[in-house]
Amino acid sequence: TGWMTPCDKSNLGRLGEEMARLYYEVEGYAVLTVRYRIREGELDLVVRRGCDLVFVEVKTRRGDSCGGPAAAVTPRKLRRMRLVARRYLAGEGSGGAARFRFDVAAVTLRTDGCGFHLELLKGVT
Repeated sequence: TGWMTPCDKSNLGRLGEEMARLYYEVEGYAVLTVRYRIREGELDLVVRRGCDLVFVEVKTRRGDSCGGPAAAVTPRKLRRMRLVARRYLAGEGSGGAARFRFDVAAVTLRTDGCGFHLELLKGVT
């Protein structure tokens, strides 16, 4: 995967997903799925470490003038994530995982384009 210039929304989102994916890999998680999409919605990442299967929503923003990226994860979005996760488990299985959780990876790019901040919210409900 090459680096992308975050000039449009889709590139910005993919850049944030790539940063989150790399974070989870460094932390010892296996990335099972990137952008799992079905009619009802999407999971940005599905990762696993040991007995934990984690469904990850990645939100990416340029700066924080409109609030942090995590603020965009509403109760409605969380309900949709749970629905899509159930569909994922029905189709793909749990791979033997005993615990499940939902994380939000909030990526904020610096407005000068030189760096980013990743905030991980584990176990959001």
